[in-house]
Parts: sequence; C-alpha cells; structure tokens
Amino acid sequence: MSTRTPHLPFPLYRRPARDAGRKMPWSCLLLAPAASAHVLDPSTPAPSWVSWSFDPLVLAALGASLVLYVLGYRQLRQRSRAGARPLRARQAAAFLGGWLSLGVALVSPLDGLGAALFSAHMVQHELLMIVAAPLLVLGRPLGVWVWALPARWRKRVGTALRWRPFKVAWDGITTPVGAWLMHAAALWLWHMPALFQSALLHPWIHTLQHTSFLASALVFWWTIFRHPGGAALLSLFTTMVHTGALGALLTLAPDLWYPLYVEPSAALGIDALQDQQMGGLVMWVPGGLAYFASALVMVARWLDERHASTPSRSPSPAPEVP
Repeated sequence: MSTRTPHLPFPLYRRPARDAGRKMPWSCLLLAPAASAHVLDPSTPAPSWVSWSFDPLVLAALGASLVLYVLGYRQLRQRSRAGARPLRARQAAAFLGGWLSLGVALVSPLDGLGAALFSAHMVQHELLMIVAAPLLVLGRPLGVWVWALPARWRKRVGTALRWRPFKVAWDGITTPVGAWLMHAAALWLWHMPALFQSALLHPWIHTLQHTSFLASALVFWWTIFRHPGGAALLSLFTTMVHTGALGALLTLAPDLWYPLYVEPSAALGIDALQDQQMGGLVMWVPGGLAYFASALVMVARWLDERHASTPSRSPSPAPEVP
C-alpha cells in the first residue's frame, strides 16, 4: 500500500481502492474491548459479529461493582438522616446510569460492532468517557463500596488511602491541569494510527486503551465536579476544542488513518473512509456538545448559588403624607 506525505501530525495511508478489502491480506482482526477478543472474518455471517459479548472478566467486574454498591448503599441509607436520603437516592441513580452505560459499551452488540466499524468504536469510546464516567463520578462509588466491607477492612482501606506516596500521587493527578493533561494525552496518543491499529490486533493493548480512556475520564470528571469554578469551565472548554479538533481531522482527512478497518467494513457494505468520517463526526459534534452542555449547567448552578447568596433588599417604606 502506497504512502504519501502526511497532511496531519502523524502518518496517514492513502485511501484504498474499493476492492482493496478483497486483495489485502487482512484475514481477521482481533479486538479486545475490556479484555474480550473479537475475531473478524468476512466469511462469517455479519450477525455473528454483532452478538452480545459475555466476557467473564467484564461480567465479573460489572457484577461485583453493582453488588458492592447495593450493599454499601443499604448501610449508608440506614445510617443517614431522613433529609440526606434523597441525595443518596440521586447518587445511586447516577451510578446505575453509569453502570448501564458501561454495560452498553462493553457487553451489548456495540462491543462486537466496534471491531468492524470505526464509527461504532467511536460511539463506544464516547459512552465510556462522556456518559459512563461523569455518571459514575456523581454516584460516589468509592465511598459506597467501602461501606460494603467489614469494619476491619474499612479501617485498612482508610489507612492505605492515607499512605503518603499515594496521597502525593493522587493530589498531583487530580489537579485541574494534571487531570486535563492525562485525559488529553490518552485521547490523542491512542488515536495515532500505530497505537490504534495495535489495539485492533492485540487484545491486551485494546484492554489497556479502554482502561486508559475510562480511568482518565473518571479523573477528569472528578476534578471538574471537585473544583466547579473557573478552572473547571476552562478545562471543559479547552477539552471541547481539542477533542473537536481531533474529530474534525478524522472527518475531513482525505486519507484513511486505520486501514485495518477496510476488510470488515467492506464486508458490511460500508466504505472505510466514509465510516472514518462518521466516527470523526461522533467525536466532533456529540462529544463537543456534551462538554459544552456540562459547562452551561455549571454556569447555571453558579448563577443560582450567587443569586441565593445575595441578600434580598426589602423596599423602603413610602413616606407618610401629612
């Protein structure tokens, strides 16, 4: 396959011919969303590619997280005052929404379809980073999970969290700048053609990719909600800009970035370059709108709090008429 001088910060490949899916030696793709591998073979029926994924590790992690949350929530609800229970219920609803989003991204047919179509893969990434991550952070799962443990274990967890090296590292990555840099680095590095295609070929690399996306997004949104001020608004705005720029590069690129998608997308009757453009649009438009909407919500809450803290002035009594 011929190459050309790149128009972008990293090498691109020329758009393959329409029959390249038949000529290229891509016999199969191995993809590993969240520790699961998908073998793509154009000779197999397309419905088998988009079946549900029942990877034992994924199911075990999702099941354990839900059971621990339910047990911890029951403990906290019994200890909470009646006035605090509505807040606990809202946090539980947020966690459940994030948990279901993880299920859609990692267990539903979207998982297998992401191995065949770049656009589906981008939907999966957006679900992890801008849907599941903020909802999970709002659900406060760490504090709830701890209450599901026996008292002796809770004490040990508290001691571990107070360990100085851990606190220093945590304080460093959860500053607005640290969280922003980690999230941006994960996005741009993993979309470089060499790394992205390595994730398509090696299950453990794909697991690392999804883990870094979710972990960096959790830290990013935790920092946003932890410091809901000017720094959070700046982080949201600049993230909207640089993710939109990456989406625009994918959408407007005249060449194919990830040739490994040629054969599986052709087997589904979809042009690989058009599929790449759809994936770029997913990152560019819905992704950017999510960050923009979050910033608007934060501004609205800030205005409400400022209005509530402003003392109301009672009108001066009218002078008496003699």
